[in-house]
This record gives sequence, C-alpha cells and structure tokens, in this order.
Amino acid sequence: MKVAQCFAVAVLATFANVAVAGEFATKDEAMAMVKKAVGFIKDQGADKAYAEFNNKSGQFVNHDLYVVVYGLDGKVLAHGANGKLIGKDMLDAQDVDGKFFVKERVEMAKAQPTFWQDYKFANPVSKKVEPKQMYCERLAETAVCAGVYKL
Repeated sequence: MKVAQCFAVAVLATFANVAVAGEFATKDEAMAMVKKAVGFIKDQGADKAYAEFNNKSGQFVNHDLYVVVYGLDGKVLAHGANGKLIGKDMLDAQDVDGKFFVKERVEMAKAQPTFWQDYKFANPVSKKVEPKQMYCERLAETAVCAGVYKL
C-alpha cells in the first residue's frame, strides 16, 4: 500500500471513530444537561419543563443522553427515553444485577446535593442493557438526572 493510501485509510478511520464517539454522551455533557434542566425547571416551572424533558425531539434529548426526573418518593416525574415510566413508582426497580437502582438514587439524593451513580440500563440507541453512570442534582423534592453509557 502506498503512503498516500495509508494516509487516506488512517484519515477515514479517524473520522469513523469520531462519528461513532459523537453518538455517545460524555460525562461532561451529562452534567451540563442536568444543570441546564435544573435551570429550565427554575425558569419555566416543573410542568412546562417536564413536558420538554419528555419530548424525544426536544432540547433535552440528544442521542443516548436524556433527562430523567424522580420524586424523592421514587416516582418518575419525567423521562426523556421512556414515557411509559412517567407516573410510576420505581422504588422496587432492579437492574440486571439485582441492584435497586432507583431506591439507591433516591437515598443518594436525600443525602447529598449532587452525585454519580453506577448501574445497568437499556441504552435507547443500541437497545442493549449496558453499564451506565447517572449524574443527578437534587432540586427541592426531586432528583434531576442524565447519564452516560460506559462502553
């Protein structure tokens, strides 16, 4: 293979990796989205904000990154990836390893204003259960969260 061909292959491989990486959120993007969501709730009120968080084509859904809001009682108040969960008490929800991730999240939110949590969850892009890290901020009696899938 000639040098020019090797260079072209390397450039294409680099762009392919960037395109794939761009489909998955970073921890910084998750934190920024939560901060933006908290500000949106404060500015617009919970009802308007939750409606926007639930809008799959809205400003709070980007590839595999979306906002979820839980009441500190474990009830889902908004969910950018799965509207069927809204209004449901999820305290008894377990991931594939048997971890009560919502119960843990609520307990963490009661104990500290911001935190990261590890668990496993279905990725809406890949449709596979994958390790996930969720960043949350407590706002009044809620936990406002967004997470990244650890590939």
